[in-house]
Amino acid sequence: MLLEPTADGLWCEAGGFHVDPWRPVPLAVVTHAHADHATPGCGRYLASERTLDVMRVRFSKDLEGSPMDWGTPTDLGRCRVSLHPAGHVLGSAQIRIECDDDVLCVTGDYKREDDPTAEPFEVVPCDTLLTESTFGLPIYRWPDPSTVFDKMNAWWRENAAAGRTTVFLSYAFGKAQRILAGLDASIGPIGVHGSLVGPNSVYTRAGIRLPDVLRADADSAATLAGGGAIVCPPSATGTPWIRRFNGPEGARMGFVSGWMQVRGRRRWRAVDRGFIL
Repeated sequence: MLLEPTADGLWCEAGGFHVDPWRPVPLAVVTHAHADHATPGCGRYLASERTLDVMRVRFSKDLEGSPMDWGTPTDLGRCRVSLHPAGHVLGSAQIRIECDDDVLCVTGDYKREDDPTAEPFEVVPCDTLLTESTFGLPIYRWPDPSTVFDKMNAWWRENAAAGRTTVFLSYAFGKAQRILAGLDASIGPIGVHGSLVGPNSVYTRAGIRLPDVLRADADSAATLAGGGAIVCPPSATGTPWIRRFNGPEGARMGFVSGWMQVRGRRRWRAVDRGFIL
């Protein structure tokens, strides 16, 4: 096996590198910039250009990393390593490792449906496929994203007509930008939590079309309250920050996640709506 689990994460002895390490290591090859895959403090990173861009926004602008072009091999020890689009979020990659005529592909998180905010998934021929299986149970059958966005926009429109602010809860990187790309900006103003500002800038530099948004703060509160929609991480719920955006009839919270396929998750999150995306 080309990779073996260690206390630091997946280790490739033949190549002298770790894949998505859990702790700082000398050389990390990273699938994508979500916190459960990208660890700060490593000596050097190899990843896609967009993944490094997001990591520099989230970790440090001085992060030491070398971008790898899609499909272009890099020699590491006895291995040839290349990255291939995973479709999960902007810059997300599958890692193909070839050594002594053996080919292993680490998918990282991936998505095979169309998404205008991520490079499309590429099928990588290999001898061994090491796959994520977050949503591997047969209960997870995804609705058409266009119907989900229709429901989200209809809910926002209904809330705005009633004087309620609409809040969409999601991860600040990846899911949030996918939500923004699917919202109908003609309904009202859109505000974003400060944690989305940096990742949003990476998306726009990459040519991904996002709607015009306001940074949701004290200056924009009057504009957003009542008819606006706010996209923010779940950690913002119940805080003084989120309460300042209540409209005349308060606010409604919707959680946007694949986990919303499980009804118990919706109750546990104590949200008004769950959207499966």
